[in-house]
Amino acid sequence: MAQQSAKIKKLPDEEAEPTATEESAERDHREGLDAEPPELDCPQPMEEVDRYSTESLDRAFKAHLARFTMGVSPFGLASTFFNWGAHLWGSPGKQVQLMEKAVGKVSRLAIQQTSALQDPDTPPCIAPLEHDNRFDGEGWHQWPYSLMAQNFLLTQQWWYNATNDVDGLSRHEEQVTSFVTRQMLDVFSPSNYLWTNPEIARLTLNQGGANLVKGFRNFLEDWERQISGKPLVGAVGYRPGKEVAVTEGRVVFRNHLLELIQYAPKTEQVKVEPILIVPAWIMKYYILDLSPHNSLVKYLVEQGYTVFILSWRNPTSEDRDLGMDDYLDALGEATEAVTEIVPDVKMHAVGYCIGGTLLSTKAAQMARDGDDRLKTLTLFATQTDFEEPGELQLFTSESEVSFLENMMWDQGYLDAKQMAGAFQLLKSRDLIWSRYVKEYLKGERQGMFDLMAWNADTTRMPCRMHSEYLRSFYLDNALAEGKYHVGKSPVALSDISVPVFCVSTTSDHVAPWHSVYKLHLLADTDITFVLTNGGHNAGIISEPDHDGREYQIRTTPADALYASPQDWRSQADHHEGSWWPALVSWLSKHSTGEVKPPKMGSASRSLAPRESAPGTYVFQR
Repeated sequence: MAQQSAKIKKLPDEEAEPTATEESAERDHREGLDAEPPELDCPQPMEEVDRYSTESLDRAFKAHLARFTMGVSPFGLASTFFNWGAHLWGSPGKQVQLMEKAVGKVSRLAIQQTSALQDPDTPPCIAPLEHDNRFDGEGWHQWPYSLMAQNFLLTQQWWYNATNDVDGLSRHEEQVTSFVTRQMLDVFSPSNYLWTNPEIARLTLNQGGANLVKGFRNFLEDWERQISGKPLVGAVGYRPGKEVAVTEGRVVFRNHLLELIQYAPKTEQVKVEPILIVPAWIMKYYILDLSPHNSLVKYLVEQGYTVFILSWRNPTSEDRDLGMDDYLDALGEATEAVTEIVPDVKMHAVGYCIGGTLLSTKAAQMARDGDDRLKTLTLFATQTDFEEPGELQLFTSESEVSFLENMMWDQGYLDAKQMAGAFQLLKSRDLIWSRYVKEYLKGERQGMFDLMAWNADTTRMPCRMHSEYLRSFYLDNALAEGKYHVGKSPVALSDISVPVFCVSTTSDHVAPWHSVYKLHLLADTDITFVLTNGGHNAGIISEPDHDGREYQIRTTPADALYASPQDWRSQADHHEGSWWPALVSWLSKHSTGEVKPPKMGSASRSLAPRESAPGTYVFQR
């Protein structure tokens, strides 16, 4: 009992007064000096705290509430909307403007609809936003469906005006209110309902309601799979080691957090420098080794590279206290293993998403400590500056992070399925409502494919690590500001001197390209920046011969003047097709020749070849 009580956090009125030394350390940390920052504590699990304390009561309430809100904090949203309403109430000029806009929109709609009754070719008074395909069908140009669609789009436009340019409201608060109102409006889109969607209405009449019967059956099947933890329909056709993740290789190293896979060579000679790939620990590694036709790993091996990749462990509640330092240490051990297997040469390091953020941090640490084992650094859809992370910042406020910490409190981790709600909301039009219409109203199943099946193969994140990641990187932007400590000293991205190949995508809602581009402000080295079409995942899985792919590329030398994202885009070369060959060309430029392929693993017992790829961690549930 004494040991348990020692872990209970004191209430404010019981805390001792801070000493002068403590106040000085806190002041130094807030001012960005080199004092070591305080360690972030993961909330203790329920069994290790007083169940009847006021703090545990708060945590238990919010932890259970979070399961009903998909991890989105209602308290932060309520506060933001109250602030918006208060500032709008105190802006009579804005109110008058909104009333004028409302009257103008009603008048425009009435005039357009009256004219359309006489002349069906009358153009609409408002067009949908880019990528909004809900009203593309011919039926939406006929009355009364044209009235419904136009009314909805005008209402959507009015609410955008109502939530933006409100005097006294911060840009972040405007983005939150605008985003949430858009989500609420999307619920009432006429495209989502049987008799207000001309395509669904016609289909239902033609099939005598059979589509609705099929849709209800699809709904019941999805519900049963959801509550029983089964994979999506059709996902069993994409099993790691069978249909996906089939590139030949062996596990050559394992620690508590990762397995290191080395792939078998496919050429008689390989480049001197090996490639180490660091995927995000929020995803299974085989997104980079999907089907044989779109596997980046297979492509690189066939181009004559010795490729290693990390397969992250799926943590459990026992791993709740693993932090960012543990992940950095695990990456360091993997780097040591690659060095032992391919000795006396440098390596090309590749990071994807938050795996790229981890790798960037490690590269900065290596540069700080005089470790020159990196030859180049390649980043896919990776943010290093989190000041403007796009709409994802709506879910990374202090209120939201605290809410997530409470969700992780009694289970010790954050399940990716618990984050799925937030990510789906970012693209709800495509990920929620279009699927609802297709599968439940039309009764048509979406075709399963490898990337979709991979996306459903989720992982978890330890409580401490995720809390540290959100607070240090998103809330404090510590890495970009030189305040993130590895060990007792901070690391700086400006210390990285190796050439960088940075890839971003035009439709990335997780790492917007303008945010990724900020690496130009942080790293003091040559940066080859690539902007390709597609989203956070689909834009990266861009194999040669993939229809519709295009990209821009431009290298900015370390001593060049800074160019804004808009200027860069106007100057960058445009190419049709996949950017993968450009990556291989760049890597080849920074390689020093060819040698015979290294042996699989090492003579060291700890690095002896083990299981065949994809290893064992990828199967953890």
